[in-house]
Amino acid sequence: MTITESILYSRRDFGFLLLAGLPLSIAAAKAAGSRINGVQIGAITYSYRSIPDAEAILKAMADEGFSEVELMSNHAEALAGSPPHERSDGRGSARGPSDELQAWRKTVSMDRFTEVRKRFNAAGIDVHLLTYNMNVNTTTDQDIEYGFRMAKALGVKAITTSTQVSMAKRVAPFAEKHRTIVGFHGHDQVDRPDEVSTEATFQAVMAASKYIHCNLDIGHYTAANCDAVAFIRQYHDRITNLHVKDRKKNHGSNMPFGEGDTPIREVLRLMKKNRYKFPANIEFEYEGDPLVEVPKCLDYCRKALA
Repeated sequence: MTITESILYSRRDFGFLLLAGLPLSIAAAKAAGSRINGVQIGAITYSYRSIPDAEAILKAMADEGFSEVELMSNHAEALAGSPPHERSDGRGSARGPSDELQAWRKTVSMDRFTEVRKRFNAAGIDVHLLTYNMNVNTTTDQDIEYGFRMAKALGVKAITTSTQVSMAKRVAPFAEKHRTIVGFHGHDQVDRPDEVSTEATFQAVMAASKYIHCNLDIGHYTAANCDAVAFIRQYHDRITNLHVKDRKKNHGSNMPFGEGDTPIREVLRLMKKNRYKFPANIEFEYEGDPLVEVPKCLDYCRKALA
C-alpha cells in the first residue's frame, strides 16, 4: 500500500482508527474532514514551514483531517520535483528564485502540477488555492505568467499573493487573460503605503480589475487595529479566503488561538450564519511544533462552529 492509499484508508475507515487507539470523537472528526457546519476550514502549507519535506506536509494535513489546502508554490514545486528554493522560510520567492530553479521552471511540464493535485485529491484534500508570492522589485512578467500557468495546472479556484499595492496593475492583465482570480494578502504595515494592510489599500488593489480580490488575514487586520468582521460583511463577494490566526492589537504578537484580540469565533460564526463559501485557512505562526499546534487550532475552529 502506498502512503497516499494508507492516508485515504485511515480517514475513511472508522474501525481502523479505533483499533489504532483513537477516541471515537477524534476518529469521527478525521473521517468527516474539515468542513464544519457549512464552513470550510483548511490550512495554508506555510503553517508547516518548519517541516522541510513537502511529502511529510501532505501526510500531516491528511492525518489531521484537513479537506482543503492553500498550497504554497514552493511546496507545489517541491512535490513536482524542483531543485531547492533560494529562500528557506517557506514564504515563496519574494527575493527571486535561484538560477537553478529558474532553469527548472523553463522546462518543467505543467503535467507535473496536475499530478500534484491528484495526490492531494487521493488523500481527500482539495487544492483550492495556490499561494504565489510576487515582489515589485524582483518578479518579472515571465515569473507572473509562470504562476498563472501553475495555477491552471493545479486546477485551483484562485491565486493568493503577498505583494505590493502597486503590483495590482501589473497582475491585472494576466488575471484577465487567464480568467483567474488573485487574492491580495494583507499585513499590518500601515506605515508603508505600498503594502496592503488597511481597507483603503484593499480597495485600491480591487479597483485594478474585477479579478483582483482579497485574501484577508484576520490576525494581521486586527493587529492593524481594523475590524475584520465589518470588512467581511462588506466585501464578502470579493474575498478569496481568510487566513486565520490570533494576534494582539497595536501590531502585537501572534498568540495561540483564543489568547489574542482577533475575533476568530465571531468571524467563523458570521461565515456560518451567512453561508459564505470561501475557506477560512489556518495560518500557524506562533511558537511551537505544527504537528502539535495546528490540530489545536483546528479543534478551536470546530468548537467555535459547534
